[in-house]
Amino acid sequence: MRESTDRLLRAGTWDRAHGFAAISEAVWWVTMVDATLMRYHPDRYGNILSRQPPARRRVIEDTFAGLRFVRNRMGYDADPEDFIQPLDPGPGATTSCIAAWTWKPVREPALTSLTPGAREWELARYQAYQAQLAGRPAGETFGQAVAFLHLAAENSSLTHT
Repeated sequence: MRESTDRLLRAGTWDRAHGFAAISEAVWWVTMVDATLMRYHPDRYGNILSRQPPARRRVIEDTFAGLRFVRNRMGYDADPEDFIQPLDPGPGATTSCIAAWTWKPVREPALTSLTPGAREWELARYQAYQAQLAGRPAGETFGQAVAFLHLAAENSSLTHT
């Protein structure tokens, strides 16, 4: 996770294909580390989360829910281009810093084929995406997510992920 998010956050300018790949990889890693911490270190994870001020806790929870929404849809129902808006590099430039690329607002997904519980779950993740990711830079999202995961992983077997 650290390698993929560090690479994304430090990247100067990359072409679109590499930028989309880096963001997709970071989404996968961040959500997998989050899920692992929640599953194997639930007390530590919960304690760190509960120590956050309520507004901050909501941002953290919605950020991860939004990233899960992206992970679950990317490659199946959507491509990275459906979620990410590359920053216009400006006159004379051919690329831009991918950490500055923004999450696009997306339409509510068609969920009619899902069971009511699955529909509610997916709709909550979609709403979290719209609230915490849409319109914001990808680098900001990953920076916040990684900062929380570092806190939650501190002194666990995952400190080197």
